[in-house]
Amino acid sequence: MKTIIALFAVLLLTTSCGVFGSLNSNTSIKPKESFVLGNNKHGSFKTHLKNEGVTILKIYQAPIDGGSHSSVLIKPQESTTIKTDKNTALIIENTGDEYASVTLKVKGDLNLGMNYK
Repeated sequence: MKTIIALFAVLLLTTSCGVFGSLNSNTSIKPKESFVLGNNKHGSFKTHLKNEGVTILKIYQAPIDGGSHSSVLIKPQESTTIKTDKNTALIIENTGDEYASVTLKVKGDLNLGMNYK
């Protein structure tokens, strides 16, 4: 009985701390390049991101069947949260001449393709 209670307590503690069910990353992006999150078939997801660098980041969404929408500029040290629809990529573009750094915390469908362009 004690083992079951201890196991339940550990499980409750780890799930409440957000260890499972989210993707955490600090990503560097070369000057004038982009990081693409979710350029594949997937469900919706929500991304909290913080611009840790010194360049302005352009964030927008691009459905995998074409087009783009919801463009926003994130200044250095600013944060935002973006909800991305099913089968839509989140594009993080480094607009500057120096490396960009962005911290990401993603929740929702985590079956996301990731690449640079």
